[in-house]
Amino acid sequence: MDTNGLGALSTFLTVAEERSFTRAGKRLCVSPSAISHSMRELEEGIGVRLLSRTTRSVALTEAGEHLRARLRPAFSEIHEALGEITGLGNQPVGRVRLLVPRLAVDTVLAPKVGDLVRRYPDVLLDITTDDSRIDIVARGFDAGKRRDTFRRVHREGHDRSARVSGPQTRDRRLAKVPPIAPEA
Repeated sequence: MDTNGLGALSTFLTVAEERSFTRAGKRLCVSPSAISHSMRELEEGIGVRLLSRTTRSVALTEAGEHLRARLRPAFSEIHEALGEITGLGNQPVGRVRLLVPRLAVDTVLAPKVGDLVRRYPDVLLDITTDDSRIDIVARGFDAGKRRDTFRRVHREGHDRSARVSGPQTRDRRLAKVPPIAPEA
C-alpha cells in the first residue's frame, strides 16, 4: 500500500468517508491492518494526528476534519480531469497542420478530406499549400509532402513517402491519426 503521497491521502479520504478501517479496506481491496498501518505512517509523516481510533470505530480529529474538507474537492477535480481525458486515447483530437504541394490538394488530398472529417470530427485540418522546399518541422507543420516526392508517388501510383512529425506532436494523440485507405 502506498503510504506516501496521493495514495495515502486517497486512503485517508476513504477512511474519513467510511469511518471504519474494515469498510475502507473492503472498498480499497486491502486488509484493515494495511489501512491502519498506512494511516499511522501518514500521521507520523506529517506530524499530526488525523484519526481517533477505538476498537469499533474511527473518528476524525479536528485536523483530520480540516484535511478531509480540503482534500475532497481536490480529489473530485482530479477524478473529473481524469474522466474528461479517459476516452481521448482512442480517438484522435486537435489540430493537424499539413503542408502539401498545390497539385496534391486536388488530386490526392481533396478526395480524402471528407472521409477524414466524418471519421474524426474532433480533428481540425490546417492545410497549407506551398511548392517550395521548406523545413516543415521548423515551420510547425505536423506532416508534409514535397512536390518532387508527390510527382514520384503520382507517377508510380502508390505512396512511398513517410509522415514526418515535429517535436510538438510527439506526445499528442494527433500522431495516432490512421492513414485513410486508398480509394479502389
